[in-house]
This record gives sequence, C-alpha cells and structure tokens, in this order.
Amino acid sequence: MRSTPLGLAYHQIRPFTSPPIQISLHFLPWTPLNLQLSPRIPSLSRLHPLTAKAQNTHLTKTQDDGIPVDLVKILVKFKSRHNYIRVLEVSRKADHPFAGSRLLLLDGPGNIHSISFLLKSLTDTYFDVLATLPAVLPPGPLGILGFGAGSAARLILETYPQGVVHGWELDPSVIEVGREYFGLSKLEKENPDRLFIYIGNALNASVRNGFSGILVDLFCKGCLIPELQDPGTWEKLRKRLRKGGRIMVNVGGSCVEAEDSRRDGKVVMEETLKAMHKVFGDKVFVLNLGNRKEDSSIAITGELPDLDEWKKALPRPLRWYVDMWTPFTP
Repeated sequence: MRSTPLGLAYHQIRPFTSPPIQISLHFLPWTPLNLQLSPRIPSLSRLHPLTAKAQNTHLTKTQDDGIPVDLVKILVKFKSRHNYIRVLEVSRKADHPFAGSRLLLLDGPGNIHSISFLLKSLTDTYFDVLATLPAVLPPGPLGILGFGAGSAARLILETYPQGVVHGWELDPSVIEVGREYFGLSKLEKENPDRLFIYIGNALNASVRNGFSGILVDLFCKGCLIPELQDPGTWEKLRKRLRKGGRIMVNVGGSCVEAEDSRRDGKVVMEETLKAMHKVFGDKVFVLNLGNRKEDSSIAITGELPDLDEWKKALPRPLRWYVDMWTPFTP
C-alpha cells in the first residue's frame, strides 16, 4: 500500500542542513507543524532545514515531499488545560533532516515547539541560534520564557559548563512530557544547581539581581502571544536585566501557522519588532532564517557585539550565525 507523505509544518522550527529542505507533514485531525499524514496522524506545519548559505541556496525538496506515514510514530497525544499535546518520533530511516528526532507539537495547527535527537545535541533549527546568546552576556543566570520540553536549555547547559538556566512554562503537562519523552528528567538530575524550572506566567519571571539574559519563545494557539506586541511588556522585561544584559526573541514569521487565520505570522512578527524598537530603539537586530515567504526570524537587543569575539566564544558549528544579524528598521 502506498504511504502518504507526511508534511511537517513548523511553528518555529527550521532545520538548517545542507541545501535547505522544505518539509510538509500533513496530519489530518490536528496540524501542529503542518505535517501532512494520513487521517490518523496529526499535521505539522512546514519545517525548513537551512544551511549557513541558506540565502543563496535552492530547495532540493518541495513542501509536497514529506516523510512517509509509516516512518513517523505518535508516542502520545492528549489535550491539557492549555495545549493539544502530541509527541512524534521520526524514524532514523527517513530521508529527512528530522530523521531520528522526537518532536513536540502544541496547538491546533501543529507547530513544533521542541525537538531532540538521540545521537546529536545540535538541532539544525532556531534553537541553535538561541544557544549563541550566553556568549555575549555578563555573568549571571539566563531566563527562558517558554521552556517547552527543554530544547534550548539542553543546548545551553551542554555548551556553557558554567551556565545557569531558569525556565518558565505555563503548562505543567508540557514539562511532564519533556521529562518522559525528551530526557528532561535526566537533564534536571545532572544539573541540580544549574537548571531550575517554574510553572506559571513567564512574563512574571524574575530572579534576584536580575537576569544576564532572557530568551523569549512565547506562542499560544500557533501565534506569538499578544503581550509581545505591547511596548510595555518589553519595558518590564528590560528592567529585569542586569547591566549589560540582552534579550533574544523567537519572533516567528510567515512560517508560523495560527489557529486564528486573522493572526498572520508575518504581520504579528513585524508588530512585535516595532514594539521592541519603541523600547530598545536602534539596538534591535534581526536574524532571518529564510528568504522565502515562509520565513522565520530571531531578534536580539543591545549593541551589536564584536562579531569576531562572539565567534571565538562559540563552538565552531554555531559561529556562522553571527554574521547573519542585521539592524531592524521599522
């Protein structure tokens, strides 16, 4: 029987492998990342693997090229108070950048919120970009607002042996799924003095003496939360930084598929960046992970660091992201 291609859609996840690959996994009942599968498998939105030269490369696969249904396993799916949670496991036999991974899908459109691989730490997605932030921060704890299953925290703890992470997640079920299916329980046991997880509103996050840096990855129902389009939110977060601190933000883009079709990902991204600009002025820089309509972007605040010094402080696989930052102009 001919297998139906699974179209991975993506909320925030863009793999960056050798020429960029677009994937669309389509699951019918739920479309988290926009994965298209058979009627029994939820759908994920598009995920785009990119390379360091992504802006100059061409697609080797189209969104219609996907992962056969028989190579994707649904490990768990249920509705919590806040999310429609699904965990998928992609077979290592799949001819796809996500082969051998586990994916956490939340919300109706099936956007991917966390990813982990059995045999490697780097994800070839925007999580790797987030892991470059501690290299340009003053000493002190890092806050992660929108912890998910711990993809960013894992990379940071492994990359920076002295790093301390405080993570906030609204949905306790997401943390439990992270512990059971994404190795979060082991990560906590290995780092009892370096990893602290809190359940609650991430916008209320704080630590004594302030954060050295804050990672913001806050989505609800497939869209950046509306508070991030309010300059007042960014002013509050700015006050929670210690001197020299920075904020790095997953601002999404056209790649993000919202449950409400009126919440266009590109428009919401631009509104969020404008709100940040009102607080941080010209000290907002953007890294674009693609040059197609399904783009996705990361923003950072503060003066642009010395790029050579930033690269020296990073493992080689992360260094090429440093040259991709450009000033945001409203």
